[in-house]
Amino acid sequence: MKHLLLSLLMTTLAVAADSNVSDITVKDIDGKETTLKTYAGKVLLIVNVASECGYTGQYAGLQALHEKMSGKGLAVLGFPCNDFGGQEPGTEAAIKTFCTDNYKVTFPMFSKVAIKGDAKHPLYAALQSTAGEVGWNFEKFLVSKDGNVLKRFGSDVEPDSPELMTAIEAALK
Repeated sequence: MKHLLLSLLMTTLAVAADSNVSDITVKDIDGKETTLKTYAGKVLLIVNVASECGYTGQYAGLQALHEKMSGKGLAVLGFPCNDFGGQEPGTEAAIKTFCTDNYKVTFPMFSKVAIKGDAKHPLYAALQSTAGEVGWNFEKFLVSKDGNVLKRFGSDVEPDSPELMTAIEAALK
């Protein structure tokens, strides 16, 4: 019984530790390795993006959110992913050009990540272990200033929706 309780406690602690995303290594859109510690003290909105998706127009809303809230402590972070419908087939260079030319994106973009299966990126393993599985492109994870996952928002939640804005403002306090 004692071993069972100890095992349960260790599993719980491991899951709790995995939900903090600050130490996770990622690559920016130009291939430079970094961690999310770069954004320490900021609230993060992590979004899996795709250039050929019905929700691609949300880039405009994400950029507007970035412009409105980055000075208040929010960092919008885009992570391209080709796992859902093959809707992000391009290279990082093509994705960067697409986002800049079509949506004037200035928020940080990162290299493509896998979200499903055995090759799942550690960032998305941590996000999903806390807030649930990603079902499609443009799902949004809100992460607290200390790197803990607060909530997941579905693809249909627009960047300027009252639901998302209320959650962001609460996290910024």
